Amino acid sequence: MTRERELLGVATEAVEEGARWLADEGAAWSRTRFKPSGEEVTDADVEVERRISAVLARRTPDVPVVGEESGLGGPPPRRCWLLDPIDGTMNFARGGPLYGLSLAYVVEGVPRLGVIDAPALGRRWSAGAGDFPVEEATGPGSLSRTVVGVSGTGGSRWGTFLGRLHDEAYRVRSHGAMSLDLVGVAEGWIDACLCIGPQPWDVAAGTVLVRERGGAVLGAGGTDFTWGSAVLAAGPRSLARELVARWEAAAAGGHGS
Repeated sequence: MTRERELLGVATEAVEEGARWLADEGAAWSRTRFKPSGEEVTDADVEVERRISAVLARRTPDVPVVGEESGLGGPPPRRCWLLDPIDGTMNFARGGPLYGLSLAYVVEGVPRLGVIDAPALGRRWSAGAGDFPVEEATGPGSLSRTVVGVSGTGGSRWGTFLGRLHDEAYRVRSHGAMSLDLVGVAEGWIDACLCIGPQPWDVAAGTVLVRERGGAVLGAGGTDFTWGSAVLAAGPRSLARELVARWEAAAAGGHGS
């Protein structure tokens, strides 16, 4: 536990370095180009990753850093830092405030601590180095009373599924940053979120935050989320399980209900 408390301090220091530079200089580095995958990236993404990685390499030379921009040719190492230098690059590049720096420490595929910083909002969240609560969070009880955050893309059936979700949920919100959707669940300004195609660095830090506040983070089949799952749902366990089931039914060609 002492070691993880020290690592949380390291993570905070590293994210602070990246966030400070991004707030001061990032706008001049925000021109967009496209990766081979079709995703947008800016020079700011690369520079923030470089700066945060440099702090981590200096402070924890025994722990490798896996960042979105440095690439990942397979599952993350047994023990590593997972870094998304700017989650919500499209928002950032267009001058929007909904983007964040997301850093997590992971052991055996389980995020143990994390820091998320939203420079344009002046907010930072950290979690880990503590016990998860015994009691799980409770929610509104039914989808018709639920505010759901959605992010990602799910192919040809995504639009149909979203249409049904808009009809059945109380409200649907799309922030364009999976890390901030997870923050929203942890803080309670959305009740649940559904992320399609999550990458480890997108969701690792937010997963710790949600679980520390008593929420569930589930993946394929409604089981606890693991890397490689095509879907992530977070919130009260019963609601997260329902969202996963609805998406999987829709993706398979069913009605998702």
